[in-house]
Amino acid sequence: MTKHDYITKIIKNPYKLIKYAFDNAPYLSTFVPDKVYLKIIYRSKFGRKLDLKNPQTYNEKLQWLKLYDHKEIYTTLVDKQLVKKYVSNIIGEEYIIPTLASYNSFDEIDFGELPDKFVLKTTHDSGGVVICTDKATLDIQETKKVLTSHLKKSFFYQGREWPYKNINPKLIAEKYMVDESGYELKDYKFFCFNGTAKAMFIASDRGMCNEETKFDFYDMEFNHLPFTNGHPNSTKNIKKPKSFDKMKQLAEILSKDIPQVRVDFYDINGKIYFGEMTFFHWGGFVPFEPEFWDYEFGSWIQLPKPDK
Repeated sequence: MTKHDYITKIIKNPYKLIKYAFDNAPYLSTFVPDKVYLKIIYRSKFGRKLDLKNPQTYNEKLQWLKLYDHKEIYTTLVDKQLVKKYVSNIIGEEYIIPTLASYNSFDEIDFGELPDKFVLKTTHDSGGVVICTDKATLDIQETKKVLTSHLKKSFFYQGREWPYKNINPKLIAEKYMVDESGYELKDYKFFCFNGTAKAMFIASDRGMCNEETKFDFYDMEFNHLPFTNGHPNSTKNIKKPKSFDKMKQLAEILSKDIPQVRVDFYDINGKIYFGEMTFFHWGGFVPFEPEFWDYEFGSWIQLPKPDK
């Protein structure tokens, strides 16, 4: 995009300028009320007003849920450490990726006690992850820089996702896992609505050099759905995993009585592992192309009575 094109976009949608200010000086957004902030970001992304009185699209309804669906259990469900116990109690410990250790700060980590391969991640946000495939070559200082930076961030203020507001940030070390590819973990992510799975997508090619992550969406019969959302479709022939129906069943169990949540799993050599629960896919700020699917997904959400 040329400088002229960028300026033209700003003129057509001045809310993008406000978002640019928030992105470059995050502390500014902390003074903005949640509803006002969400209206600004939504308009900067979609070029139209956010309708909170009669939301119709999936992305609009996610913003409504951020503001009005505040159940304490949601904080447990997005905490990457606490959710493991919760999920284990419901579907069984065999679906949980082992936690090797938990830390309040990076300086507590004793690398001598960790295996040659492991994963370090923050418990309170998205993206605070370092994958170590060889402890002997791990850059400790760079790892500290990345994870300490994430520990200082409030993920709540980035998108006003209420479940993250009261999490106590920690670090956990997990067992290193890889699927049949030998180099990645493909996610199988199920969109669930009050305990009914309606669609899912597979994330692949993540972390590959010179490759963009791919998202491929499917219905519950594993028919490929004709849209994109945030990333392009893969050009590979993705086969239906043998564990598909079991993952769907587990997702529906875990999402019971929740208006909308995405439940993620891994299939590692035929064995299912729980990944995480995500209440706000893309924060509700990424368009569906074509837009029809934003309305289709939105029709699946039955909004509850507001908590406040």
